[in-house]
Amino acid sequence: MKESNNKSVVTLDSLEFFQLKIKYCFKNINLLQQALTHKSYNKQINNERLEFLGDAVLDLLIGEYLFKKFESSNEGNLTKIRASIVNENGFMKLANVLNLGEYIFISPSEAKNNGRSKPSILSDAFEALIGAIYLDGGIESAKSITYALLELVYNDINMESMFMDYKTALQELSQAICGVIPEYILLEQKGPDHNKSFTMQVKINGVKYAKASGKSKKEAEQNCAKKAYHIFKKEEK
Repeated sequence: MKESNNKSVVTLDSLEFFQLKIKYCFKNINLLQQALTHKSYNKQINNERLEFLGDAVLDLLIGEYLFKKFESSNEGNLTKIRASIVNENGFMKLANVLNLGEYIFISPSEAKNNGRSKPSILSDAFEALIGAIYLDGGIESAKSITYALLELVYNDINMESMFMDYKTALQELSQAICGVIPEYILLEQKGPDHNKSFTMQVKINGVKYAKASGKSKKEAEQNCAKKAYHIFKKEEK
């Protein structure tokens, strides 16, 4: 059955394909539809309550995942890593693996405003999805899907990548080796205000070492610095 075209391009039939994608078949399809319904589409029945539940479920599951993965880490480090994942940007990354934006029921005006790619909408829908799976199939079903996504997005997660300040590390390294500090150059800035992307380049002693993108200049600089830092470390050997 198709939804009215004046509200959304998503159809109920497309949710069948989505269930194949997440490898979970809902016993109560209404839960899935509600989880993917933004308040702009339906003010009375939307995903806000499921988002509340999913947030709590994800906090538990991601905490358990990290507890098992980093057996020797203390509470402070585990808390920092969890905080780096349990946030809008972290959940948006998990949502994007599923192309979740394609399946969200939103109003035409929100769709025209790039609603399907907004971090807040994607993050909220992902939380709601996990909340719906928890209600429909229990904690083990929610765990199976969450763990699989974490392995895809954060397969190389480690203490260094989570906590290292690569800009500082690169500056110290370049000063020690070249006697100069890195220079960061903005190459490109694109996208609407709510979803901008910045591409930066880092040069050291006039040599272009790396370029990278990010949702902010700071993030792009860190990504640049990380690439350049590893290049420097290899050259040291």
